[in-house]
Amino acid sequence: MKKILIIGAGGSLAQYVIEAVKQLPDTSLTLFVRNRNRLSKNIVESCSVFEGDAMNFTDVKNAVKGQDIIYVNLSGDLEAMAKNIVKAMQETGVKRIVAISSIGIYDTPLRSVLIPYRKLADVIEASGLDYTILRPDWFTNGNEIDYALTQKGEPETGSAVSRKSIAAFISSLVENPWLHKKENLGISKP
Repeated sequence: MKKILIIGAGGSLAQYVIEAVKQLPDTSLTLFVRNRNRLSKNIVESCSVFEGDAMNFTDVKNAVKGQDIIYVNLSGDLEAMAKNIVKAMQETGVKRIVAISSIGIYDTPLRSVLIPYRKLADVIEASGLDYTILRPDWFTNGNEIDYALTQKGEPETGSAVSRKSIAAFISSLVENPWLHKKENLGISKP
């Protein structure tokens, strides 16, 4: 049984990821949220829920312990949260992390709204963990799975991508965790 922890499970993208990962065989989902009331009843019934704050290291460490893959889907003080998550993973021996950042984090000059997403990526890349950082274009609610990936350093191309597409890609990483290790990828609609 593969154990997956979703940190920031109350977010709009996380809802799609939860639905996609739940379809995989032999997986167990734990949802890390500040308030379980933010989750729909059907999700709470089919997953474990850990109420905690990503700014609290003890909460993060207790949630990370015993997991196989950590999926990070947060907003706010991303540098501090990423440091908590990385430290918790290093102390508990959990290696695999998939994290959502943003398109444009390597633009010069860097827009101030993107600074936290850049810091998240920098902390995770420097961690020594088996990471996949995703830099999605804007999200849509389109009912389609259609995406293209670009490597860090390549021009970001494409357009707004559906949450369903991002969730499908993350689900493929959960199913095949050896794919795209140590990669920082743009994801957009071709």
